[in-house]
Amino acid sequence: MARICEICGKRPVAGNAISHSHRKTRRVRSPNIQRVHAFLDGKRKHISVCTRCIKSGRVTKAG
Repeated sequence: MARICEICGKRPVAGNAISHSHRKTRRVRSPNIQRVHAFLDGKRKHISVCTRCIKSGRVTKAG
């Protein structure tokens, strides 16, 4: 499953993890994606949505 929000398009972001001694290693920050039942176009459907979209009300959860 791709870690992409189907509503806002939020996806993983790559960057550096920096230690106390300032050594840099690559890391990935993934969004909190949840698989929920939602109403899309009047139909009940499984979609992958980030928690920010769920909390802000962009998604109408079904049941």
